[in-house]
Amino acid sequence: MESNKKYVIGLDFGTDSCRALVVDTYTGREMATGVSFYPRWKAGLYCDAHNNRYRQHPLDYIESMTEAVHIALSDLKEEEIASICGLCFDTTGSTPALTDRAGMPLALCPEFAEEPDAMFILWKDHTAVREAEQINALINKRNLDYLLYEGGTYSSEWVWSKVLHIINTNVAIKDAAYAWVEHCDWMTGLVTGNTIPEQIFRSRCAAGHKAMWHASWGLPSGEVLEELNPALKEMLPHLFTETHTSDTKAGELTPEWADRLGLPRGIAVAVGALDAHMGAVGASVAPGILTRIMGTSTCDIMVAGKDEVGGRCIKGICGQVDGSVLPGFVGFEAGQSAFGDIYAWFRKMLAWTLKDIPGGDARQKVLDGMLVELTREAQDMEPSEDGVVALDWMNGRRTPDADQNVKGAVAG
Repeated sequence: MESNKKYVIGLDFGTDSCRALVVDTYTGREMATGVSFYPRWKAGLYCDAHNNRYRQHPLDYIESMTEAVHIALSDLKEEEIASICGLCFDTTGSTPALTDRAGMPLALCPEFAEEPDAMFILWKDHTAVREAEQINALINKRNLDYLLYEGGTYSSEWVWSKVLHIINTNVAIKDAAYAWVEHCDWMTGLVTGNTIPEQIFRSRCAAGHKAMWHASWGLPSGEVLEELNPALKEMLPHLFTETHTSDTKAGELTPEWADRLGLPRGIAVAVGALDAHMGAVGASVAPGILTRIMGTSTCDIMVAGKDEVGGRCIKGICGQVDGSVLPGFVGFEAGQSAFGDIYAWFRKMLAWTLKDIPGGDARQKVLDGMLVELTREAQDMEPSEDGVVALDWMNGRRTPDADQNVKGAVAG
């Protein structure tokens, strides 16, 4: 019967937009979707591409989430909306923000409302290359285990590098910062009314792959963090020792957020996760299956049984974490820092050659034709050593061995 149906809503925060998806839990049928682009990000605010700085304002996330949910719900009947019983977030990562004591990103404080360093530091922000080198050098010098499950190299795309860079370069933010939070954890905490840094539910996916968290030691020690910057050690008591898998209930949707989003009050909210990991779940990831999640960048995701993995650590990848991706399995991540970014750049380059054609529609028609013809010609080419060779290390290299100093190339 219709009244017995149960639906869930998933919220996916990508690089450019928030997507809402309502699914029938019994059939898996997609009931409704909604998409909303981040307005400040779309306007190019708070970013400096020349210096690899990419920041996103928390208000972009709040406003786009609200709009995307309302768009999706507009396609449902009242009884269908009333049948929504659960909600979960996935987001890009590592996309952290420094917070105050209440767990609010500092950009939500009036004095930091326009300060990029107070905002979420997007996964593709590469301002922390020097700090990543500092972290790797210290861990290797001390012969510590913190990188065993991180592929052996810590990346400038990950949380400790980014937080260290901000507190190294911005005294006002360093003095105001109480803790840090990952985007996927903050969204969950926000709608459940639990953002206090010491209490908020922390995602196993984000902590294990990006923060050097492991069950046997927790986060890196205060001694190590102090050597990097004493402010990091001061934050440590306000962070976490426990993490949670994405099949865990983090709380319930508060009346305030239920009313703002147009959802039933008190529905269950699960612990959040990284977008590529949930993409792999959607692609039916299982042992022996490689899933490639292709967006602005690429993430290659696999899972394996704990007994099969044993004590082995895979070098060069972006982490292996017990309970990430699929609870009960070890999740593995690899990939490259650019994918859709490369196509967007190439399209922009082609469009520049057409700048003398009057009218946007006319240019668009010619550009579309060029892309179709180039695709056809590329399909007809046989791979060879002396043909076109592309090294896809645009935005640096994610795997093997994360290094944002290396460059991409197209030759031949």
